[in-house]
Amino acid sequence: MESKRLIKAMLLATTLPALMLNGTLATAQDSYPSRPITMVVGYSAGGATDILARLIAKSLTDELKQSVIVENKAGANSNIGAEFVARAKNDGYTIYVGTIANTINRSLYKDLRYDFVKDFDPIGLMATIPNVLVVNPKLPFKTVQDYIRYAKENPGKLTCASSGIGSSINMSCELFKIQTGTDILHVPYRGSGPAVKDLLGGQVASMFDNLPSSLPHIQAGNLRPIATTTSKRVNSLHDTPTFTEEGLTDFVVHSWFGLNVPAGTPEPIIKRLNEALNKALNNPEVVTAYNKNGFTAPEQPNSPEGLKKYTQAEIDKWQLVVEKAHLSAN
Repeated sequence: MESKRLIKAMLLATTLPALMLNGTLATAQDSYPSRPITMVVGYSAGGATDILARLIAKSLTDELKQSVIVENKAGANSNIGAEFVARAKNDGYTIYVGTIANTINRSLYKDLRYDFVKDFDPIGLMATIPNVLVVNPKLPFKTVQDYIRYAKENPGKLTCASSGIGSSINMSCELFKIQTGTDILHVPYRGSGPAVKDLLGGQVASMFDNLPSSLPHIQAGNLRPIATTTSKRVNSLHDTPTFTEEGLTDFVVHSWFGLNVPAGTPEPIIKRLNEALNKALNNPEVVTAYNKNGFTAPEQPNSPEGLKKYTQAEIDKWQLVVEKAHLSAN
């Protein structure tokens, strides 16, 4: 009899703390968020990623009834910010703005101290933006075929600027070279701004730029758009064909942005953040800003599982380009 009482006491001693812990966790998740959330951007303030993050953070603040504060941790093509969040507590209070760069970096860098697949759980896509091949209007080519012909007749002489090695702008050019068998000289810059400046000045000939940074110069007639890297024409450039229309059926590139949290974040918290994100995307202020700046909202349902599959597809795609182009950032 005494032994039975002892066994019951031991069982109670081991199960009660576990029940209390589970109850505490459930209460914490039910009340989430109960304090401000930090949204980490792996780039400096003022760029496309930062602008988008601040726009979404403002709307998330309204949806979640808690402040969502953007924190910039720039460096190493966004790897510093990604590593910081990968090591953060998985309680939903530290969010990372993942981009196409993170899927490229996975094969471009050989010494990454985080794994973008294993160390993060996805929440959902925020937006995509197209790239557009733009050239100095003083140059003779006006179509994709003109561009290809010139590149083949002048191997290594046609220049293609980018915002840096491994950027979506650089990788768009590398993918184009692989698919067309052309020899185009890549000229990397420290950001899109300096690259566009030299493109306008004629120091470089072309660039597969993110649409938002080139659009004002296109509208002013200072840059000539050749084609967009989208499957369908872009509303703000309805007269500009896609590369698909010009015969490059597999040449589709989107710069994209998604929200992620450290791996192991409780599913109810991920669900809460996903719901808030999708509501934010329907906010009239967000819709207006997207239309103005060339961002495209993701199609619904915009789920964590959808972003997970999209991320893996992007990793596979860019790994092939990195390998074929013999690229490395180390």
